Amino acid sequence: MGIGGGIALIVIGAILSFGVSDAIDGVNLTAIGYICMGAGVIALILAIVLNNQRSNTSHTAVVEQRTTPNAPPAQAAPPAQAAPVQQAPVQQQPPAAPPAV
Repeated sequence: MGIGGGIALIVIGAILSFGVSDAIDGVNLTAIGYICMGAGVIALILAIVLNNQRSNTSHTAVVEQRTTPNAPPAQAAPPAQAAPVQQAPVQQQPPAAPPAV
């Protein structure tokens, strides 16, 4: 409804309550005017509160940035000396004879 709608309801209610002197059978224009003014006040308060909440939002931007320090690159370590591996002597067996036919 907004601020304008709330003000319009207040004005219409004030006109019905204080400005109209006619009477309609079964309708109390003064009561209807007060109801319209009350609804207008509630609409005006809600519109102001909602607009205030909408304007109080904050936006944060997250920027990921990866940088490396300005240190010189690390020197590769020389390969470690491995312990010598002892190999067991390999015994070769002569090939087996082909099966008899």
